[in-house]
Amino acid sequence: MPPPYNPVVPRRVVITGVGMVTPLGNDVSSTWAGLIAGRSGIGPITRYDPARTDTKFAGEVKGFDPEQYVDRREARRMDRFAHFAIAAAKQARDQSGLEISSANADRIGAIVGTGIGGLETLAQQFGVLHERGPSRLSPFLSTMMLANMAAGQIGIQLGCQGPNFAAVSACASGAHAIGESFEMIRRGAADAMFAGGGEAPIVEIGVGNFNSMRALSTRNDDPTRASRPFDAERDGFVIAEGGGMLLLEEREHARARGATILAEIVGFGASADAHHVSSPPDSGDGAARAMRIALAQSGLALGEIGYLNAHATSTEVGDLAETNAIKSVFGDRAARLPISSTKSMTGHLLGATGAIEAIFCILAMREGVVPPTINQQTPDPACDLDYVPNVARRVRVDAALNNSFGFGGQNASVVLRRPD
Repeated sequence: MPPPYNPVVPRRVVITGVGMVTPLGNDVSSTWAGLIAGRSGIGPITRYDPARTDTKFAGEVKGFDPEQYVDRREARRMDRFAHFAIAAAKQARDQSGLEISSANADRIGAIVGTGIGGLETLAQQFGVLHERGPSRLSPFLSTMMLANMAAGQIGIQLGCQGPNFAAVSACASGAHAIGESFEMIRRGAADAMFAGGGEAPIVEIGVGNFNSMRALSTRNDDPTRASRPFDAERDGFVIAEGGGMLLLEEREHARARGATILAEIVGFGASADAHHVSSPPDSGDGAARAMRIALAQSGLALGEIGYLNAHATSTEVGDLAETNAIKSVFGDRAARLPISSTKSMTGHLLGATGAIEAIFCILAMREGVVPPTINQQTPDPACDLDYVPNVARRVRVDAALNNSFGFGGQNASVVLRRPD
């Protein structure tokens, strides 16, 4: 029987496994090596013929074989976004050493974020509909395109019978998945949760849509330098695909089985801008409130935060708003806080980004190095904080804050610290 919920003494939540598939590599070690080297994962689009879209480059995952993680027949019945999430979840499970059996399956769950879900499947099936009619649509259309299918498939593939659903809040989805999983374990609703996100938006309608919003960079002659958060010459974000998953576990549950604890989650904050569907207020008020809530829950002083992984996507409005939010929250400390936007190298993985960037925070703490923000060439006078320009930096980090903000004005911040 699960322990009774005691709101006075919430349970502590640690991370015992991580996994990822990104434009820099198909696992954590290769991605981290590329990140610390300041390497860009951006290149020409090969997922479709980009002749008709204004942007012709993206952060594509390279050399990924879903059949390393899923049976061939089953893989064909899943969208690419689910492939990425499952691969990352199995990597996290393997690192953690957690064994899932009939004795504990109902205490282990999964919350997986995605901004768009099975867009590739939906786009392909619209083509079938128009060319061949509704009778030729795939019977697996619904079970491939629905946003909750990555979580559902992780439950099926790994045998998790606990809480299982999707978090859908655009680019904050992965962070919300982590935060809600954290809260479930804290209150005793589960002992372990797979939390993170998967995204596969590199299809013509996905890129074309963001082009129509003028949200994407069109630096087609120089893709590797296109994602340039906080730089004065930024001209939009770079769309990317991939997945990231963390295995969250109640601390005593992890200790009892001798698991290696990678980090502890100590704070989660969520807020809404209530301002505009795609642009934050210049003040960054909503983002600041999410950070303050997470920091207050953590009990940490501002000076204890040694690194901030920024949401900064390389848009003019968004990067400025986040800079202003950080100044509002950290005051004088803001100028001395190492901040980086790893999207300068990975591109923007939309609903998966909060998960992979939380993992980057964990690695920064464990490895004693913070990744750079590359493509910092022309300083923006309005974005004047320490963005760790161009080169990774050796620094001890005992606690880190990760920001994720999504269309709809939905904000999430997560605070992590070194384990005891």
